[in-house]
Amino acid sequence: MLEVGTKAPGFTLPDAEGNLVSLADFAGKRVVLYFYPRDNTPGCTRQACAYAGAYEEFKRMNAAVIGISKDSAASHKKFAEKHGLPFILLSDPELTAIQGYGVWQEKKNYGKVSMGVVRSTFVISEDGVIERVMPKVKPDTNAAEVLAYLKGEK
Repeated sequence: MLEVGTKAPGFTLPDAEGNLVSLADFAGKRVVLYFYPRDNTPGCTRQACAYAGAYEEFKRMNAAVIGISKDSAASHKKFAEKHGLPFILLSDPELTAIQGYGVWQEKKNYGKVSMGVVRSTFVISEDGVIERVMPKVKPDTNAAEVLAYLKGEK
């Protein structure tokens, strides 16, 4: 997994509408980049809804929120519409950004070992440097923890 002080790897991925979005599009803005395992699963839904609930605060802090999973753009579109998600969801089926940020890792679930996305969040500064790394975050508290960090509380 990438470390604080590292230049954030660039990427260009399709959003829920199929439009290509690049990290470079957000130069001059802080970016909250969160990786999650799958659309419409309980934890991922709670995490996304928490970000949606705090979205106006993120905007006031001049921070873009971007969620990335390996789900398709069509899946993201349904997920965003179903839960009223106002932020960008990017599709990474080829694992370009997922592997680039080091969040594709071995996971154990009920004794079974498999590869998957480790729920992680990166805060990227206005000049494209990773300023905060939050590995293995909890879906229910992640958005609030990131907001507290952006406000200088943590």
